[in-house]
This record gives sequence, structure tokens and C-alpha cells, in this order.
Amino acid sequence: MTQRFYMGVRTAVRPFVSLIWSPRITGLENVPTEGGFIIASNHLSNIDSFVLPVAFPRQIRFVAKSSLWSQKGLRGKVLKWFFTAVDAVPVDREALASGKGALQSAQVILREGAGFGIYPEGSRSKDGLLHPGKQGAAWLALESGRPIIPVGLKGTPELMKKKLPERGVVSVRIGRPIDFSDIDPGASKGVKRRLMTARIMDEIQQLSGQQRSETPISGSGTGV
Repeated sequence: MTQRFYMGVRTAVRPFVSLIWSPRITGLENVPTEGGFIIASNHLSNIDSFVLPVAFPRQIRFVAKSSLWSQKGLRGKVLKWFFTAVDAVPVDREALASGKGALQSAQVILREGAGFGIYPEGSRSKDGLLHPGKQGAAWLALESGRPIIPVGLKGTPELMKKKLPERGVVSVRIGRPIDFSDIDPGASKGVKRRLMTARIMDEIQQLSGQQRSETPISGSGTGV
């Protein structure tokens, strides 16, 4: 029932998105046709978690702060509707900050055969640069055996400069599943995660075209 609701909402909002944002989506052939998969994307705007589910042909789920379901007023109602529509998983602030609860929820999502969206930088890049990645995506791939699909987003910061959506052009570039087969299988998990994370960020940079920053985004846990 939840997935049917998700796809129904996606179908309903796509014409609106196409009208005001003219999304340019490439690489849809790289999305697995079945089984769980991990989306690793750059993160430029709060609207990114809305753009990705609309762009992808399969369900993508995220984790989000549980407090977003209980905010008051019209904004609170809209947020609750949106996160329910995209079947997001509420995680309390403490668990989300540590990354533990978020990664556990992600494993459940992957086992259920859905896509899981993760921002390896850990939080939104406010300066537009691509910051070093956390190891959450690599940890998930190692533990679940699911493929990582890199994504490069462009243009999303310009969509919500004001309270209402503005017209603009959004680019969603979807890369091929990342190949980690050349990494020494005998290496420790820590070494594997570091090498995988470096490759994930290289793939995202090639797709997004962003300049790199050497400074991690603070307070971002594992990158979920």
C-alpha cells in the first residue's frame, strides 16, 4: 500500500516538477531494475530529497529527523504529508547524529528491495563545494552487498531561494554502479571503507562538476 501511494504521488507531482523546473535527467539505464540499491548523491539544497524520488523510476527512501513529523502549523502539515508520501523513515535526533539508528534503518530498507538515498557529505553544502565524504555509504555497501549508484545534482539551490518554488533548470546525472572489484579483498574493513568512500566522492564530483573542499562538513555523523 505504501509503495502504491509513493508511486501515485510521484506520478501526480511529475507534471508540476516538469513545468517549473525542467529537469534534465540522464543515466536512468544505470538504475537496477530489481533489488535494493544505494543512491549516493551530492547535497546542495533541502529540495534534493524531493527531486531524487521524482527523477528515479524506482522507489527511493530516506531517513529523516522524527521531529519533522510533529511540527505545527501549515508548514508542519506539509512536511508530514511529504515525508509520509515518500515513505521516509523517522529516526530520533540522537540516533541520527550518531548514524547508528539511521544505518540500521537503511539496512531494513535495502533488505525490503527499495533504494536508499544517502548524502555522503553528511549535510547540505552551503558553499556549493563538494566536501569530503563520510563512510556510511561504503559501510552499507559492504554490509548489504548492494550496489552504489552515484548521482550528481545541479541547479537545486536556485529552486527555493524564496518561500515558494522558483522556475529553473535541474540536472540529475545518474552514474553507473561503482566498481570496487580492484580493492584488495584481504584488506581490513576500515581500509576498504576509506578507499570506497574516496572513489564514491570522485564519481559524484565527475557527475556534478563541483570543485572540491578539503574541509568536512561538521556534525554530520556517518553521512546518512
